[in-house]
Amino acid sequence: MASLGLFFALLGAAAAVFLAGAGSAIGVAIAGQAAAGVVTEDPGKFAKVLIMQLLPGTQGIYGLLVGFITLSKIGLLGGSPANLDLATGLMVLAACLPIGIVGLISGKTQGETAAAGIGIVAKKPDQFGKAMLFPAMVETYAILSLLISILSVNAIKI
Repeated sequence: MASLGLFFALLGAAAAVFLAGAGSAIGVAIAGQAAAGVVTEDPGKFAKVLIMQLLPGTQGIYGLLVGFITLSKIGLLGGSPANLDLATGLMVLAACLPIGIVGLISGKTQGETAAAGIGIVAKKPDQFGKAMLFPAMVETYAILSLLISILSVNAIKI
């Protein structure tokens, strides 16, 4: 029978993937709507606005990475799941939450910022580099949360 600790550790991995992935999906959709409007008016801007649309997708990748690291750490990828006590399982859950929560929020807000950048590209395509900087600033916080989640999961003794 699987332990309650293992359940919470698995819940942490799922939360990292689900929340960060949802943030990316929302953000990519927001930016995609703006990009579609620009391409309707000027198909030649497709490549630039596509790059801008893809930016919020990184949070989902970060959540997936933490999910894989967690599954490996608790033995589910290796075939022999660890028998974790409740406290350890809750620590793993807590370690996965930074990328999950920040990924959800930053994915959405990065999509909104990318949509604004797409507006810049629509009017002044030569300002593409500057337009990329605004959503990149939001990315900083996703990277910081990724780092703390990876360090935290790896620091837990299992």
